[in-house]
Amino acid sequence: MSRGNEGTSGKGSGRQGGKAGAGSKGGNRRSDSSQARDGKSPARGNAPTGKPATRGGKNQVIGTSRSGKPVLKKEYIARKKSEGTTKPKSEAEGMRLNRYIGNSGICSRREADIYIQAGSVQVNGEAVTEMGFKVMPGDEVKFDGQSITPTKKEYYLLNKPKGFITPKKGERTSKTVFDLMSSATTAKLHVVGALTRPSLGLMLLTNDLEMANKLNNPNKPLRQIYHVTLDRNFKHEDMVKVRNGVLMDGEPLHVHDINFVEGGKNNEVGIEIHSSKENIVARIFESLKYDVKIIDRVVITGLTKKDLPRGNYRLLSKQELINLKML
Repeated sequence: MSRGNEGTSGKGSGRQGGKAGAGSKGGNRRSDSSQARDGKSPARGNAPTGKPATRGGKNQVIGTSRSGKPVLKKEYIARKKSEGTTKPKSEAEGMRLNRYIGNSGICSRREADIYIQAGSVQVNGEAVTEMGFKVMPGDEVKFDGQSITPTKKEYYLLNKPKGFITPKKGERTSKTVFDLMSSATTAKLHVVGALTRPSLGLMLLTNDLEMANKLNNPNKPLRQIYHVTLDRNFKHEDMVKVRNGVLMDGEPLHVHDINFVEGGKNNEVGIEIHSSKENIVARIFESLKYDVKIIDRVVITGLTKKDLPRGNYRLLSKQELINLKML
């Protein structure tokens, strides 16, 4: 009985406490309301005490800035609307004229500067000689009277067969490497690592003239591996001579590696060089009185012939392009 009475008493006390709490809370609300009418307490949302509103509508605090200040919803919405109507930086600021010309594949940026100074370039019908002039969206650019536009950069790897040549500028000849690329693109392509007509193997072709000039620079290390077949067995003492360096055009040429081809005959040699000098491999062996029967470039700038049959080409992958631009 005593426990029951105590429980009842406790339970009743709890309900009374609850009512008292509710009454007290309600009393506080009425008190707050009265104070608001008397001007002693601010209306919700005005936040004159320096504390931003945290609930409701556009005054809702949705985060903080980098400086630690609260960010209101209405401020965030206004900023996003502003960003949506703002043009991208590149479009708003335009493109330098020499870069515009370079991207069109006509010439390099440095060469473009010369043509601009000579008055060979017109923008919207007027000759422009100002260095640093910027082309804006919608402008018409003409080079020697012909309209030009920047083109998307394309990078191809070609496995050249025997009998095709890389023509020199202005040279007209049959069976060129560009004939092999005729179905790939209409862009004007430039060759990296030109090969002679009898030579085989890998070549790079691109409409990115600046990249082509960079990789074709004779002083630029361009990793290449060749499989060379000679008219007779290659002597060990001659291999030592090549390893120690040979003179080409009065200058020492360092050969990164040279050895017999694994599984091949003694007249088959693998040679790795890091030079882009034209026809350099044949000249090395000819300087030692050998006749070169076959030259096959099997690696160029880390790219190989894997899954690329003779006479075929392919686009470089994104990763291959990243690696190429890092050279």
